[in-house]
Amino acid sequence: MARAYLGLGGNIGDVRATIAAAVERLAARGARIVARSADYGTPPWGKLDQPPYVNACVGIETELAPETLLALVLSIEQEFGRRRLEKWGPRTLDIDILTYDDRTVDLPGLVVPHPYMLERAFVVVPLAEIAPDLIVKGERVGDVAARIDRAGIERLG
Repeated sequence: MARAYLGLGGNIGDVRATIAAAVERLAARGARIVARSADYGTPPWGKLDQPPYVNACVGIETELAPETLLALVLSIEQEFGRRRLEKWGPRTLDIDILTYDDRTVDLPGLVVPHPYMLERAFVVVPLAEIAPDLIVKGERVGDVAARIDRAGIERLG
């Protein structure tokens, strides 16, 4: 069994319901949920002229290989109407594989640990809630969360 952490988010539709349903689908398809953060309201990132986001993180245990896990999360995104029309643009659902055990993966379409995760408060804050002692790129996630700019990030409960 591998332990992986996933980031989920979106800003179109009832995102909190979408995230909850996506987590259920992950659990039904080979990703045992072992931890789930609260939902967080977050400002848009990258492309600023769009609605705010809702983000969350989950910890899973899985026997799926990284590539198979990627295929699973991409299929779940599509089931919720995800269309990749614009980089950093609005979306119904985005699921990123943040870490996969302590492995480094560098494949077309999949780089793990996620290359920008420690720079993004919308990832680090919910991840630190469920895995503060996780070491990513030599840094403890809780320490990164303590110093990252949290402007506009709100725990939704």
